[in-house]
Amino acid sequence: MTELEAWAERAWQGDLAGASVHPGRVQVALHPLDGGMAFQSAFSNALVLRTEDGLAFVDTSSLFHAQAVYDGVRAWTQDPVRLGIYTHGHVDHVFGLRHFHAEAEERGAPPIEIWAHRACPARFDRYQTTNGYNAHINQRQFGFPKPVFPREFRYPDRIVDARDTLEVGGVSIELFHDKGETDDALWAWLPERRALYTGDFFIWASPNCGNPQKVQRYPVEWAAALRKMAALAPEQLFPGHGPPIFGAQRVAEALGDAAALLESLVHQTLDAMNAGANLDEVLRSVVVPRELLERPYLRPVYDDPIFVVRGLWRLYGGWYDGDPSHLLPPGAAELAGAIAQLAGGASSLAEEARRRAQAGELALASALVEYAWQSDAEARGVRDARAEIYARRAQEAQSLMAKGIFRAAVRESRPDDDA
Repeated sequence: MTELEAWAERAWQGDLAGASVHPGRVQVALHPLDGGMAFQSAFSNALVLRTEDGLAFVDTSSLFHAQAVYDGVRAWTQDPVRLGIYTHGHVDHVFGLRHFHAEAEERGAPPIEIWAHRACPARFDRYQTTNGYNAHINQRQFGFPKPVFPREFRYPDRIVDARDTLEVGGVSIELFHDKGETDDALWAWLPERRALYTGDFFIWASPNCGNPQKVQRYPVEWAAALRKMAALAPEQLFPGHGPPIFGAQRVAEALGDAAALLESLVHQTLDAMNAGANLDEVLRSVVVPRELLERPYLRPVYDDPIFVVRGLWRLYGGWYDGDPSHLLPPGAAELAGAIAQLAGGASSLAEEARRRAQAGELALASALVEYAWQSDAEARGVRDARAEIYARRAQEAQSLMAKGIFRAAVRESRPDDDA
């Protein structure tokens, strides 16, 4: 059993522990495979194909590990890189070839041709428009010491619409477009090798389909794409994050379970909406299939399935949540001040929040301490209560999304601490 096969087996048995979803805790290595392939594991992966015309990358990995990708590939082969395919335009998938681009320029070789979906350039344009906002999201989500987001992007040379087939040096790569985590997502099928590259349609975690700080995701289309992949009967699955899955039966099980999880959330949410429920009622009526979340490849370590429900509401119902007081609401500080006054002041409200937290009512405690914070952050005990409550919430949360936001609240409460 190779090192890659052993890693894949440990993951299948449940020994991954969320290590696929944080850039600081991933395995970074190039794993040569039979058939002229190599799997590059990193925060975001890549599949490298040796062809008669040079190397083709399916996905390109990230800026975090661009140097390691270059070093690993160059230790394997000196073949020139001819092609790179963006599975989508998220920044952790489009910067891994930077050293190969520079190498080609230095050698006077033809530039690397980049393929991507038609919607990818518009994504890059939007990233430039919202650069500061995305930088703050990254800081909050991953706990970076300062806001981080790139300003310049390598735009694609060739555009893919619904489907395309590349013939590169005797190797056939079939590309399919489906909406999922993004509106510009591609996945790849290598028919001669019975190999599937999913991009972020599969990430060894519950689908990242409701991220609270990002634009719309597409669970209906995502589930349909997973079913489409399974119908091809792949024998190898190479994901956007985490280790491969080997064996047709395991691949079918993983794809089917991920689709079933999304389908359950979609059907329950739409049933409740069609029955006239408001957002709060929908959130409390949807039952997440726990037996699916217990699968090693569907644990909610990155996104939280209940966030998918919120995303579905946004997709089908807009931003109005059914509470008329939220339609034209008072300012947050104005409402918090009135509630704090009724409670006897911000300090009293913070104390009640602490009592609720001690009783295990952390969601309610968070709401109360936010009113105290927004009313008077400098009142006695407010900063400490807020930091303590959100520290507990971060410790108990499963998803990296929730942990990141809660930890950011701790740092905001105590800006002079190292928390």
